[in-house]
Order: sequence, then C-alpha cells, then structure tokens
Amino acid sequence: MSFRARHLLGIEHLAPNEITLLLDLADRYVDLNRRDVKHDTALTGLTQINMFFEASTRTQASFELAGKRLGADVMNMNMQGSSLKKGETLIDTAMTLNAMHPDLLVVRHPSSGAVALLAQKVNCAVLNAGDGRHEHPTQALLDALTIRRAKGRLHRLTVAICGDVAHSRVARSNIWLLGKMENRVRLVGPPTLLPAGAADWGVEVCYDMREGLRDADVVMMLRLQRERMDGAFIPSEREYFHRFGLDAEKLAHAKDDAIVMHPGPMNRGVEIDGTLADDINRSVIQDQVEMGVAVRMAAMDLLARNLRAARSSPEVMV
Repeated sequence: MSFRARHLLGIEHLAPNEITLLLDLADRYVDLNRRDVKHDTALTGLTQINMFFEASTRTQASFELAGKRLGADVMNMNMQGSSLKKGETLIDTAMTLNAMHPDLLVVRHPSSGAVALLAQKVNCAVLNAGDGRHEHPTQALLDALTIRRAKGRLHRLTVAICGDVAHSRVARSNIWLLGKMENRVRLVGPPTLLPAGAADWGVEVCYDMREGLRDADVVMMLRLQRERMDGAFIPSEREYFHRFGLDAEKLAHAKDDAIVMHPGPMNRGVEIDGTLADDINRSVIQDQVEMGVAVRMAAMDLLARNLRAARSSPEVMV
C-alpha cells in the first residue's frame, strides 16, 4: 500500500487503502506516545507552521504536540491579529509563507475551500485542520482509529451521527470515511439540523432519536454549531435535549456494547448527559483526544515522506 497525497485536504479523495495505511501508522504512534520517552525523528529538520484563523485549543494543541514529538520546529502564527485583518489577501499570505520556506502548514479557516486555495499557492505540504462547513479530515481519521481500536474493526458497523449535521464539517468527513469502509451510517436530528438532500449521500436519515439509535454500534454526538447558525434552529436547549440529547434511556436502544463519541467541545445537558459522557464503560471521548495526537503524527509523517521524495525526484509525485 502507498500514500501518495501531497496534501491532506479532505477524506473525499482518499482511497480505503490509504486510510488503512495511515491508521496502521497511527497505531504505532499510540504506542510511542504511551512510553516514557515519546520522541521520534520523522520530522527532524522540518518546519511546521500552524495557522488557525478560527480558535481551537484542542486541535491546535494536538497538532503542535504531534509535530514536536516527531522532531519538527513548530511555530504557531497568531492569525486573530494577522495582516489579513489589515487587508492582506490569502494569496499575499501564501507568498509571505513561501519566503519563510516551511515544510508543513496546518490551517484552520472559517471559509470552505480556503485551505485548498492556500495549498495551490504554497511550496509545502498542507493539512486541513477544518475549513468552514467543508471537511475536518484528521478528526474523521482519529474517530476511525478510536472506533477500530474499540470495536476491533472499521467495516460493517452501524454508526449513528446525531445532532447538528447541517453545520458540521466533522460529520461530512466522517460520512465520507465511514462510507468508504463499508459502514452503515445514519444521520439523526431535527429536520432543521440535517442538510437538504442528505438522503442522496448514501446514508439513512432519521428524525427520531430512538429510531436512529436502534441497534447502533457507534453513537457519535455533535454539538450545536451556534457560530455558524443564522437564525433559530431549535425551540430551546431544554426541548432539544429532551428530544435529541443523548441520555441512558435513549442509548438503551443501541446495542449493549455501543460506544459513545463526541468530537468536542461538549455542551453537557444540551446534546449529551454529563454522566454518560464520563461513563468509562461506554464513552470513548477521552480516547478520541489521545488518538488525535497519534493520527496527526501519522499524517504529517506520511506527507513529509512524500515531500522529501518530491524534492529529490519531482516526478515521483502524482
């Protein structure tokens, strides 16, 4: 198997064997991260720049830690007060970055497609840390690794993705990935929070929480993406939790060994009951955080290999 991508911009264009290869390497990095000495040399001599145009403590810290554990020189650029605020275009930013000669660029941006545009203009490998409502590929990959380690496989499972799917890039990346690995995916939520035309995506659509969780192997909860909402999508948080919040009674409709996931940050008492979120027998939410570092290490490792190969033999890249 080979991983030939120059960038990691989304799951849509990854082949199932590339996903498996990345997860296998991430498994090895999980073992490394659990040792007393947690360092590797895969990125030694390379420079990683993290550019987050949206705040995300969890994802940025995970990428920073991943780069440092692999030996990269890591720099975080403060984009909240950047030149873009003063009128500089994204293309101008790309030209400035090229002058700094980075090797790996990690970007989160509020506009769908902005990361792909930047990737066309910079002379380095680009990793999408979330762009608008489009994709969040490393989140889907860490979710996949969490599922595979918890269930022993990543195929022919029934996965219920519940909540605010309409505004979620996490949901889109997971739908792509889970579909490629032959899983049955259900989208569960009120009509106002499910995308128009979702039934054409090769998934099932359920407007009733209990029906959507029936016989599910995996229950993935999503938070209300209020920062991307324009208007009222639910009558109230109390009513939303009553109908679509995950609690023990609703979870009882899933399989007895179903696992509970959440990409974070959680709104306890809105989309998930706090006691259930902390249930060590059902919840794998903390495992997701751990898998995030390992997956991002694997992704940067593979892209760095391709980058080095391209620089030594440009015809290697497709």
